[in-house]
Amino acid sequence: MQTLKFITAGNVDDGKSTLIGRLLYDSNSISTDHLGVLASKNEIGQDTIDLALITDGLRAEREQGITIDVAYKYFATQRRKFIIADSPGHHQYTRNMITAASVSDLIILLVDIRKGITQQTKRHGLIASLMGIKNVIVALNKIDLENYSENKYNQVKQDFEDLKNQLGFLSVNYIPISALNGDNIVQKSLNTPWYTGKPLLEILETIDIDKQDQNNARFQVQLIIRPQTPEHLDYRGYAGAVLSGEYKKGDSVRILPSNLTANIIKIEKDLALVDKAVATDNIILHFDSDLDISRGDTIYVDNQKAPLISNTISSWLSWLDTQELQLGKTYILQHRFHSVRVKVTAIEKKWDINTLEFLDSSKVELNDIAKVSLQTNQALHFDSFLDNPKTGNAILIDETSFNTVGALMFL
Repeated sequence: MQTLKFITAGNVDDGKSTLIGRLLYDSNSISTDHLGVLASKNEIGQDTIDLALITDGLRAEREQGITIDVAYKYFATQRRKFIIADSPGHHQYTRNMITAASVSDLIILLVDIRKGITQQTKRHGLIASLMGIKNVIVALNKIDLENYSENKYNQVKQDFEDLKNQLGFLSVNYIPISALNGDNIVQKSLNTPWYTGKPLLEILETIDIDKQDQNNARFQVQLIIRPQTPEHLDYRGYAGAVLSGEYKKGDSVRILPSNLTANIIKIEKDLALVDKAVATDNIILHFDSDLDISRGDTIYVDNQKAPLISNTISSWLSWLDTQELQLGKTYILQHRFHSVRVKVTAIEKKWDINTLEFLDSSKVELNDIAKVSLQTNQALHFDSFLDNPKTGNAILIDETSFNTVGALMFL
């Protein structure tokens, strides 16, 4: 059964957590004991469910009434499995939204139909586009507060249509919903007879996700295993996760940065020998010769497309720190298990949230998105983010405070 990973994003109080709660509640995806914890009394003494609390689990979130962390929920229908990421709406937590978007196939952009398209809607749309998401559902929430007005729905829909081409989405579905009341979430609502599309859950179950070509095999060494016990004197294995593609026993592989080649003689998975490993498998590789391989080295199948190798890199940068980016300052670039020192040598352009244009700028500050040039102290082996998100992203770390200050998407 195919799994769909999707993210919800929108402004504070647009109803993201309530939407997910309604989706889980109406699709019978909440356990009975969980429902008992969430039950409360309303003003006239009847039992009600605070749907937002299904995802807003942190104490700070409950006290403030906003989502701060990324909350993940899992559920399944007869058609498909789902992983939902409920990301923060406040601009202060845009960094959390980037984390969730980097592993998602689709985004639900929630819009309060009374407020229409806002700057944060545009920011979330652009981040989703930069992170390679090509499918979007624009859920126009709180339609009940506009008396289920078709005219209001069409007005806000047209506003987003004007943005769609600039954001580069392949498919856009618009749905008038009331997350609180359940209109058009799991079942078509009688309150919107003018809406001819499918309810939200049916779109999620049936939408065709255009998967990017990630067939090129990528594996980065996380750990070199050498027990050196009497029964394993000659044991040497290289542990990690298959990031994309597949590896088979007998494959000829090339190791970067040494550029040495070897043949796979054994693959271990879950304490057993297997003939093949595919993306997301955690495995141990064994080769026909002892090589000098280190943590962070990349291993790929020799007859496939090689990763890019360079000291100079062009990248999208989402800045996550309260202190602005400093040109020429040395940062740590962490590329999964491989780290190098790096300097940002140029800010090529920065996205203007108001004009939806990229402009010349000499500053990158909190939540800014810019195209930058990087210079590393040693060659990095990577793919462009659009070719392979698993090997096309990295983070920037301040080498003094060790704070994560930036998210990178390589071009």
